[in-house]
Amino acid sequence: MNELTLVIPAKEEAESLPLVLDEIKGLNLKVIIVLADDDLKTIDALKNYDCEILYQSQRGYGNAIIEGIKKAQTKYIAIFYADGSTDPLFLNPMLDKILNEKYQIVFGSRYEKNAKSYDDDIITRIGNFGFTLVGNLLFSLKISDILFTYIVAEKQIMENMDLKSNDYCLCTEIPLKSKKMNLKYTTHPCIERKRFAGKKKVKAIKDGLKILFSLIKNFFNSSSFDTK
Repeated sequence: MNELTLVIPAKEEAESLPLVLDEIKGLNLKVIIVLADDDLKTIDALKNYDCEILYQSQRGYGNAIIEGIKKAQTKYIAIFYADGSTDPLFLNPMLDKILNEKYQIVFGSRYEKNAKSYDDDIITRIGNFGFTLVGNLLFSLKISDILFTYIVAEKQIMENMDLKSNDYCLCTEIPLKSKKMNLKYTTHPCIERKRFAGKKKVKAIKDGLKILFSLIKNFFNSSSFDTK
């Protein structure tokens, strides 16, 4: 995996992120942590770790991922979580689908056979199923978990998407643009663990409404998202 970079957006993850880095330190890959320059507790928690730190120019989960992808120098990238919920066990099989099955992007899924989420509650589970259904119906996607951004892809492919969403709408922008660009994409069953420590940053209702509005807007704005 020496040609793989983990792009890890981190916001106030001083408790969980060191545990994540301890878990992956034996893997032969690169790590870029993307966070705000005023997140002093998280920055201090990283001082004993061999990873690249990138201070994002704007705020937001999506912005951290976009800037991390641009910074990566390897052929492949993976979007990885700072809270410990993404299990590195699945990196190899997801990357293998790119290397040996010639897919360009692989989406982790919590809702397939042999997959599971230990982090879901009733609201997020209903939301995840609902948004996935909407995405599949409106944009003819073939995906089972539209909001899970545990993704392995070719770095150049991700840059070519010209991603714009600085917030959690990036979760849906990536699969929509994969469809638009006629990429060869697939899914892989994953087990989402409970976060190691700290608190969730996603505001289920507020962020969910933003994502829903974004999907509807993209459906009617065919000039920018002709995915049919």
